[in-house]
Order: sequence, then structure tokens, then C-alpha cells
Amino acid sequence: MTTFLQTQPAAGGGYSMFIMLGLMILVLWFFMWRPESKRRKQMAEFRAGLKKGDKIVTAGGIHGTVKEIHDTTLLIEVDSNVTLRVDKTMVVAETQPAPAK
Repeated sequence: MTTFLQTQPAAGGGYSMFIMLGLMILVLWFFMWRPESKRRKQMAEFRAGLKKGDKIVTAGGIHGTVKEIHDTTLLIEVDSNVTLRVDKTMVVAETQPAPAK
């Protein structure tokens, strides 16, 4: 009487497991890690290229204009005489001017 615990693995079964594991890691890298690293690099370049007068949007949805740039922070003007100091990493986009008709 044999049970499922006593059955022997098929010949070559150990190698196919490592091949499948390797293929899964390759797929994860190709579809998840690679695009994320490209996006992270683009955001770092965008943030490094910010200059005074750029219109931006923060991660919290605050729209403003860059007034001062420091090492890790920005001073943005959100309304006349209303300025906020935000971390550079919270800037997510540059607003585009509306197309003229």
C-alpha cells in the first residue's frame, strides 16, 4: 500500500522546478521591475530639471508655481501671497498650459 507521500518524483523533476522559477523571476523583472526603474529615473530627472517659474502639481493635488529651489525642498506659490514649502519628492507632474482656441 503506497500513499501519495511515498511516491517518487518524476525523472528530471528537480531541474524543471528551477527552470520554472528562473522563468518566473525573468517575467517579474521584465514586466514589473524594469518599467518601475525607468519611471523612477524619469521622475528623478524631471525633479532635477525643475526651475523657477515652472507650474507643478504635488502628490496631494496642490497646483502651484515654483518660486525657490533648495536641495531637498521647493517653495511654491499657490495663490497671490500664499507660499508653501514642499519636499521635492512630492512633485509629481508639470502642468501644461491649456491650448488656445
